[in-house]
Amino acid sequence: MSEQASITESKPPESKPWIDDTQQPFIRIRNITKKFGEFIAVNNVSLDIYRGELFCLLGGSGCGKSTLLRMLSGFETPTSGAIEIDGQDMAGLAPHARPTNMMFQSYALFPHMSVEKNIAYGLHRDGLKRKEVNQRVSEILTLVQLSDFAKRKPSQLSGGQRQRVALARALVKKPKVLLLDEPLAALDKKLREETQFELVNIQETLGVTFIVVTHDQEEAMTLSTRIGVMNAGEIVQIGEPREIYEYPGSRFVADFIGSVNVFEGQVTEEDTDFVIIRSPEIKADIFVSHGVSCTSNQKVAYAIRPEKIRMSLERPKGVKNLLSGTVEEIAYMGNLSVYQVKLATGKIVRVTQPNLVRTDQNSITWEDEVSLTWDGAAGVVLTS
Repeated sequence: MSEQASITESKPPESKPWIDDTQQPFIRIRNITKKFGEFIAVNNVSLDIYRGELFCLLGGSGCGKSTLLRMLSGFETPTSGAIEIDGQDMAGLAPHARPTNMMFQSYALFPHMSVEKNIAYGLHRDGLKRKEVNQRVSEILTLVQLSDFAKRKPSQLSGGQRQRVALARALVKKPKVLLLDEPLAALDKKLREETQFELVNIQETLGVTFIVVTHDQEEAMTLSTRIGVMNAGEIVQIGEPREIYEYPGSRFVADFIGSVNVFEGQVTEEDTDFVIIRSPEIKADIFVSHGVSCTSNQKVAYAIRPEKIRMSLERPKGVKNLLSGTVEEIAYMGNLSVYQVKLATGKIVRVTQPNLVRTDQNSITWEDEVSLTWDGAAGVVLTS
């Protein structure tokens, strides 16, 4: 098979180039700003993305993530700043002249064409010979597991199948970068979860750099090598999924990514090996078992995830980070249960526990008085 015709050529590197100073970024975004009149949609964003990454831009509606994607694709022109892909400046290049392709949220399939004709359309427009077109279409249909549906029209497909047709049509032209705008938003929850892993497998097989825009934090955590969290036109934190979740850099990121309890307080003791935070809203001291970049009397916030908190009917002795409260609400989620515990101060603390057995006669229930504890390294001190 010729190099030109081959679809499944390479896999992304298994290393982490973003922590290797010798690696050069594949995409360089430098001080990009986009204004619509007086409104600043994207504000002075700089970002490096490496070859073979599956990078997610994550944020709520209106944060600027789709505008940034459209500037990468050439559908929007930056007000200022520069974009470089594989060493080439994108300034002035039309969308069709860029080494990118875009998969739109609506899929935008031609309803009168079959699956294989939808996929082949762009190749015919590029003037490729019929033999090569047929070969590429056959390969990509196999990759997305739609070979048996090649003759069907989009109306005869499920939502997940239409999503894969749109993905195949975007990939068959072998772009260096595939841009995906909310690619799974139209799917139901179960199908979306299944398709996330299919998308990762396809990306790893091809080795194409993917940039995905999504508002769904679980989707970003599942798909990405790294996540760029956006807010008000700016990227507020970049990191691997575990880093973003376990070590949020600000209150916004801690609150936006997953569920979290945040306790406001003031540093009363600060040492190289520990920190103590006094929090009036829980009427307790919080012990942090490591040093923190802060000063005595500094106002901070302490963020801890619900699954890091232990809950019991008995009051343990000789432990730090101990609270007492009453179970007010319980939500059974199947694999886990979510508890809302009300402290004497009125503060609500959210706790999750895995449901490890089918029935538990001794389980904690409504109105129970419970004790909450957590390890000194379980949470994060936030100074911004």
